Amino acid sequence: QVQLVESGGGLVRPGGSLRLSCTTSGILFLLHDMSWYRQAPGMQRESVATITSGVTIHYADSVKGRFSISRDNTDNTVYLQMNSLKHEDTAVYYCKAYNPWQREHYWGQGTQVSVSS
Repeated sequence: QVQLVESGGGLVRPGGSLRLSCTTSGILFLLHDMSWYRQAPGMQRESVATITSGVTIHYADSVKGRFSISRDNTDNTVYLQMNSLKHEDTAVYYCKAYNPWQREHYWGQGTQVSVSS
């Protein structure tokens, strides 16, 4: 069974940092593009960062320079390091795995990130 489990969310002060983890199982991790999405209340889900199986990285303009995505193919885990957090970063953050050859998408259940003073 395919499983994507996010962790690391929580409450943080503005300007603070948080690192999210997404550990996968049931897939061949190294063949998958990995992404972080987020959805704030009343907003549509948006892409935050992507790291492909070829280690090509893309960031949303809103997080560029503050967030960093990385992957560990040994541990089948993707990370999102979030620095200089702002109130507008508050959202549920979701991990997504995508196999571009099989065109398969898998989603985690999400982890809450709250930025508040």
